[in-house]
Amino acid sequence: MEVILREDVEKLGTRGQVVKVAPGFARNFLIPKRLAVPATEANKKIIEQERQAYLRKEAKLETEAADLAKLLSGVAVTIAQKAGENDQLFGSVTAKDVADALEKLNFNIDRRKIELEHPIKQLGEHEVTVRLHRSVQAAIKVQVVKEE
Repeated sequence: MEVILREDVEKLGTRGQVVKVAPGFARNFLIPKRLAVPATEANKKIIEQERQAYLRKEAKLETEAADLAKLLSGVAVTIAQKAGENDQLFGSVTAKDVADALEKLNFNIDRRKIELEHPIKQLGEHEVTVRLHRSVQAAIKVQVVKEE
């Protein structure tokens, strides 16, 4: 059965793409969750209009994210944590801690957009990536200091 995707579906396709799937998958999953519609001529025209509106909205979001990335590129945050000997932290600095520190500088960034491979467990300066959009990233400096 051919369907037109209304949203990006992992391992299947992107928004607006016509894909061939099993009829049961379309009937029981894609269509009820409004992830796809049957591939008829009328639906193709509607989906094309939706795709154009989506592209305009996406371009606007990307430019806003690029502007925010320019502002964030020079930002450095300092986080004070309790630490023992050998500059080892008691606990760690997580994405939530970085998001809270950014919020104090009037940058409202969701913690899920802050990419830390592992929580920071050492004192010192660390570079952290913030993914503002699929194609826009910013790098910020996080200085972890010993709490007095």
